[in-house]
Amino acid sequence: MATRNDPFPQRLLAWIDALISFSGRSIAWLVILMVLISFSVAILRYLFDIGWIALQESVTYLHALVFMLGIPYTLNRNRHVRVDILNHRFSPRTRAWVDLFGTLVLLLPVFITLFWLSLNYVTNAWLVLEASPEAGGLPLVFLLKSLLLLMPLLMILQGIAWLLRNMLFLTGKIESSGIEQ
Repeated sequence: MATRNDPFPQRLLAWIDALISFSGRSIAWLVILMVLISFSVAILRYLFDIGWIALQESVTYLHALVFMLGIPYTLNRNRHVRVDILNHRFSPRTRAWVDLFGTLVLLLPVFITLFWLSLNYVTNAWLVLEASPEAGGLPLVFLLKSLLLLMPLLMILQGIAWLLRNMLFLTGKIESSGIEQ
């Protein structure tokens, strides 16, 4: 963990890692909640013949949260798909260069574009406080759509952390880029 005396890049890297790790630990609890709610929906429907739209929609909301917040956490833990037939043959320095290039050319442009293209869509949902079209549904569709901004924002932050980690490794300021896993 970075301290106040550490250079700014290390402190920023530690802050981003802490934020992404917190979101990852949080979604682990959401998965448990999603399972419990899904179980409740099934029990209510098949044993008591009770349908509860809001409860059913909450499973969809939780599913979206788990996947959208899980994407940055997966990158933070270096668990995204790679071309392993090439990657495992590279030295740690070469992997750092490949990740640096991939982050600059692919990750950051894609998620900046996704954020930009989603901005108007999400803003419109907030302006009308968009709600479920289903009677008895959740009145929070605008919050759900906000994930279309939160996920790319977290991925951009994680991309910045990825860049910092690899640059610090390549310049010898840290011993490991964390990508050797």
